[in-house]
Amino acid sequence: MRAGTETILAQVVQIFGEAKPHHAYLFANQRGNRLKVLVHDGHGIWLANRRLNQGRFQLRPGDGSITLTRSQFDALILGLPWERLADGGAIRVL
Repeated sequence: MRAGTETILAQVVQIFGEAKPHHAYLFANQRGNRLKVLVHDGHGIWLANRRLNQGRFQLRPGDGSITLTRSQFDALILGLPWERLADGGAIRVL
């Protein structure tokens, strides 16, 4: 989680071949309490950090490439269980 924008961008390009406009690339630490988001907004690249003081981000190891809806992405960034997000943005119990 020490990598900066250029290093993370290089990892994205190495793995995916390019950083696509209007895509976000998520990186989490092993504990699951820190998340970095690299976004290509069509004009440039930006990098954001998110750290949870309690709890963990709900990610499964080895997920690789996944597609999230906007509401799932918002829930993930907030540390909510994005996989349990139902239609309409309500979190349901599985």
